[in-house]
Amino acid sequence: MISDSALAESFFRHGRSDACPIIDMHGHMGRWKGIYFPRASAEAMIHTMDQCGVRLLVFCHHAALFCPDIGNAASARAVRKFPDRLRAYLGVNPHYGAALAADLAGFDDNRDVFVGLKLLASYHQVPWDAPAYEPAWRFADQRGLPVLGHTWGGSSLDGPEQVRRAAEKYPNVRLLLGHSLHGDWGEAAAIARDFPNVYLELTAVLDDRGVLETFVAAGLSGKLLFGTDLPWFDPHHGIGAILSAEITDEDRHNILHRNAERLLADVGAKPN
Repeated sequence: MISDSALAESFFRHGRSDACPIIDMHGHMGRWKGIYFPRASAEAMIHTMDQCGVRLLVFCHHAALFCPDIGNAASARAVRKFPDRLRAYLGVNPHYGAALAADLAGFDDNRDVFVGLKLLASYHQVPWDAPAYEPAWRFADQRGLPVLGHTWGGSSLDGPEQVRRAAEKYPNVRLLLGHSLHGDWGEAAAIARDFPNVYLELTAVLDDRGVLETFVAAGLSGKLLFGTDLPWFDPHHGIGAILSAEITDEDRHNILHRNAERLLADVGAKPN
């Protein structure tokens, strides 16, 4: 509870906590059609991070997912400009197989930038088990990489059935369920319990009261990852929701930084 939380007290008094350096495992960057982001550049996003104590953001630039003429180069430029604050997921667009093959071929030469892969099946309208995604899945499985996939409850593209099949077929992938199968909370918790390689990422989850407590009560404190979709959502909201949840400070430390630190260290991308 807030009244018992030294961590919450620190955040509410100072806006951050030196003992809790937050890692945001789900971000984007850059402009987006049909919506105005006041802080969409790398510089502006880092300003937001500074305000609330986010040490590191792992992101995938919008261009990497939707602009094949720019692709992952935009992510690489941002990380190399701010190497102490940013890391990136290599965006996978299943509609451009040749570009994907070239990106995967250069991945190992850019490990200072990329920690894993990012899938957005619902937007690309291609299911996870489609042949177009197979090269990316095999690549990540061979290297034991994190794959952050947008997931949503009830989806035939990236819903529970697709997630279970991927977790079974690619056991070496660290599978990060973006939005935690939003709305299908029971199935998300069950999959995270059933598969040691599955983690639940909390972007948009914290809009629903009580879900975080349900996940923690299910024994998943060590498999939850903080994320915001920055610049879509403000990290202040997500941090506040975690600080005000009916969980312990040990759980909060796990969610806000420890789980991510372990995951990134396992793939040789531990933040400075």
